Amino acid sequence: MTTKVATFPLRLPVSLKTALETISDRDGTSINQFLVVAAAEKIAAMQTEEFFLARRSRADREAFRRILDRQGGEPPSPEDLWDNPEAR
Repeated sequence: MTTKVATFPLRLPVSLKTALETISDRDGTSINQFLVVAAAEKIAAMQTEEFFLARRSRADREAFRRILDRQGGEPPSPEDLWDNPEAR
């Protein structure tokens, strides 16, 4: 599979470029690869936020309350209790 690549001239403060060189060298990658991964991580985080905001807008709070307030069910079994040292 071939990935299309675009070039983008990037101006960085010298101090930031120096830090990138140091960190990418320690990471065993090129500055380019380090920045590509950093950009991908940031994009993923922002898209995840957008996903959850969209899900929140579709939430049915009344249904949520009905589920929380319903009667019945069974108490947790002893191995599921927080104070059980074996469950940790």
